[in-house]
This record gives sequence, C-alpha cells and structure tokens, in this order.
Amino acid sequence: MCCIMSLLMVCWDHVDHHVVSHVKSYSYRYLINSYDFINKSLSVSPEEAARFGSYPYLLNNKDICKNQDVLLLLFVKSSPRNFQRRQAIRSTWGNESYVSHKLGVVVKVVFAMGVHPTSLQKKLHRELHKEHMNHGDLVQQDFLDTFHNLTVKLLLQFHWTHENCAHAHFLMTADDDVFIHLPNLVRYLQDLRRQNVQNLWVGHVHRGAPPIRRRDSKYYMPFDMYQWSSYPDYTAGAGYVVSGDVAAKIYQASLSLNASMYIDDVFMGICAIAAGVSPQEHVYFSGEGKTPYHPCIYEKMITSHGHEDDIRSLWKAATAPQVEGISSGLVGKLYCTAVKMKLLCKPYFTNTYSCAAAFT
Repeated sequence: MCCIMSLLMVCWDHVDHHVVSHVKSYSYRYLINSYDFINKSLSVSPEEAARFGSYPYLLNNKDICKNQDVLLLLFVKSSPRNFQRRQAIRSTWGNESYVSHKLGVVVKVVFAMGVHPTSLQKKLHRELHKEHMNHGDLVQQDFLDTFHNLTVKLLLQFHWTHENCAHAHFLMTADDDVFIHLPNLVRYLQDLRRQNVQNLWVGHVHRGAPPIRRRDSKYYMPFDMYQWSSYPDYTAGAGYVVSGDVAAKIYQASLSLNASMYIDDVFMGICAIAAGVSPQEHVYFSGEGKTPYHPCIYEKMITSHGHEDDIRSLWKAATAPQVEGISSGLVGKLYCTAVKMKLLCKPYFTNTYSCAAAFT
C-alpha cells in the first residue's frame, strides 16, 4: 500500500492533468461539433486561404483518372526518400493491375509529397523524376515535406482531386507505412456504392480529444493557433475514406479556412464541421497501432498502421486462400470470436482495433 501511495504521489500531477484535460475536453465536445464558432474564428478571406495551398507542382500527372470509372482514388502520404515503401505498396495492395483483374474495379493510387528538407534535394529530385517516368503516380509540390506541413499535403490531395479526379466515387488518404487490405476495402466500398451512400467519412474516430499544451510534445498546440479546450471529432490520419460528395465539400471548406493548423487530422475535422459532415467509426480501421497477426483478423481488416518492413509478407498472409471464409459456419464464427476476444479485448498502449471488432 505504501508503494502504491508513493507512486501515486510521484505521478499524480501528470495523471491529474491527463484525466482533467480529457474530462474537460469531452464535456466541451458537444459545443465544438454542434456550432460553428470554431469556423468563424478560423475563417479567412479566399485570397488568404489560397496562399496555404498555392505551391507549384514539381511532378504531376493530370491524366491518372482520365476517362475511367474510378471506384477509389487512394492518396498515399509519402516522403521523397521513402522509395522502398512506395515500391512495396506498388507490388502488394497498391498494385492497380491486381485490383483491376482480380477485383474488377478501378483503384488509382497516387503518392503525395513535398520537397525533402535537406541538401540532397537536387539528387532526390532526379531520382523522383526517374521514378515518376517509370510509374507516373507521383504528385509533388514545392513545399518542405515536414510534420508541420502535413496540412499542406492534405490541401494538395483535396485540391488535386477537385481538379483531376472529381468523378471518383470515393477518396482515401493513408500514410505510406499503412497496410490496406484492398479486397476487403473494395467489397465494402462496392456495397456502399450500390446503396448510393453519401456524406461518408469513415475511419478510426477520435472524439473529444484535448489539445496538447506541453511544449515538448510533437503535437504541441499553442493557444494562439487553437484556443478551444477540445478538438472537433476527427478520424486518425493513418487512413480514412470519404465519399466523392464529401471530398468536394471539404475542398470548398478549405477555400475559406486558416490552414496554419499543422495537425492535418484536426484540420480535416474543422473542414468537416464547415461542410456539415461527421466522422463514422469503423472497427477495422486502425488508429496509430499495428493490428495483431491472425487469419481471423485478416478476414475483416481494412487498415493497419506501422508497417515499414513487412508489407509484402503481410499481404501474402492476409490474402491467402485459407483466410477467406474462416469464420463461416457456427464453429468458425465461435472460433474467430474467441480468438479476436483474446487478441483485442485487453488493454493496448497503441491505438488499434477496439474490443467491439471481436463481435462483428
């Protein structure tokens, strides 16, 4: 008991601050999501808003979607130096030929990036130009590719879509260390398309998240940039999907908002309030965590985060024939439910699938 009390006394300041900030933030959440005072405080003139996304293109291909019935336009947020990650994606879940022949739909994969902030810019640009000549799937603008410019990259995606692929039925954004189970995602989106679903924004939802005010944090948010006690609801930027009509609404909202907010997930939430759109939870979209490896997980998974080196092996395992229908029948359903309860229904320090996924 003495040890526990001593530990509480040492850690109390941090625990107290964490708990209080979350309680305060969650109670403020309704006001943030229900009224437009955030948008009023962040509204700027069209001229001022335009300067946030007015960088010239260094690499581009305007014809990626031309004359094609695109089910999904998939923007992968990449860094100029991450050539190996892009190659792994092209040879696995981002293989457009596989999607076309095996799944019978058109999915276009585009890698969005800025300029690497080092003295290697010229060498990297030559390499990127060669890569783009071989694959034609890079979209690069002349801004520094850093954490604090992620919102600029978000603007790039929605602006490019508006200009070159507005007819795509769905738009997805994902990090280049995310694994996407394209067969599962395509089946999900085809079903939504048949239902003519609109106002869709789906992913791993963060609700009532408080701004981090610690200066030593990567996600530090100064008061003069965002003064409110709660962020609007938003989906984890690792991977989420919006319908085509929502992509158009987000683009329009971005034309009158201050995009100096450098946390792109949160800025997306701010745009969504202006557009009248709310995020929807999908239990098989991962947050910041890597999902457990098991066929019962693969059967339903959509995204998993944190895959820098195992994309190829995971793709082979997740799309193996024995995975399909593993939970069919009463025995299969009971087996997979038990497995997923064991894997998912325990405390995780990383933000992956919730326990609810075990029962769906």
